[in-house]
Amino acid sequence: MRICRILCVVVALVSFTGASAQITTISKSEEVFNVDSIVSDFDSRPFFGLYKDNYFVAGTALNEKPSQFNSDVKFQVSFSQRLTRSVLPWHSHIFLFYTQKAMWNVFEESLPFHDLNFNPGIGISKLLIARDKLVGKATVLLEHESNGRDGEASRSWNKLSFSAGIYIDPHIMVHAKLWFALIDGKNNRDILKYCGIYQAGIQGISPNERWVFDATYVKRKGWNLKGNVTVNIGFRLRPKDNQFLMLHYYNGYGENLLDYNKYHHRLRIGLLIRPRFFSDF
Repeated sequence: MRICRILCVVVALVSFTGASAQITTISKSEEVFNVDSIVSDFDSRPFFGLYKDNYFVAGTALNEKPSQFNSDVKFQVSFSQRLTRSVLPWHSHIFLFYTQKAMWNVFEESLPFHDLNFNPGIGISKLLIARDKLVGKATVLLEHESNGRDGEASRSWNKLSFSAGIYIDPHIMVHAKLWFALIDGKNNRDILKYCGIYQAGIQGISPNERWVFDATYVKRKGWNLKGNVTVNIGFRLRPKDNQFLMLHYYNGYGENLLDYNKYHHRLRIGLLIRPRFFSDF
């Protein structure tokens, strides 16, 4: 019965994100970098699509003996809806986004959800174009994140974020994101100490587009180099598909809001669903 429940969730996640991917098909990297009118091409694309990576992975702790209490399933669903074409100053556009992340204790009795994190927001974004080529994107975001609980388990904060991604070439993007936080959760006043004040990372796509890689470092508050690290490696299951076999590694704090101040060192494997081009971050 437990296996059947897990399979049902996998099928539901694939069905939802697969449908999103079909309406947000992106040209191959080389075509995106050499279109005659990048803004017109962007405005002609569907308004609804994937935002961050969508994934469903299962795994356990690396720093202690695996058990039903430190092994789990982690999954994320993320999408965006563009509200305007690039008609605002500097050819910018407005969009809504929503990301939901879940920590699911499937190896415990009754399969309880440990924590659900909700991250809605609105942003304004501008494509960065140089010499008639797309070289990146700059974005300003207003976002909220909470776990929807009350009492001692309640966690919540709001962020004004500034981010940019730069395409080194059609197969490599580097990105950075800085935020200013308004912490409204009474039980997570020190969240910046664990969930950080900025992040930087890199995404890569192999020349044959079968492999994807990304690594993100989130700098925790303080005059030191301590931070949270996420590394993902994905292998495309079929050449024309956007589904990957994924290896997901996390080391640090802030993996979820309920346990934001607890250290996690975990390795998971599962399914990744993402656009053909780079994901948001």
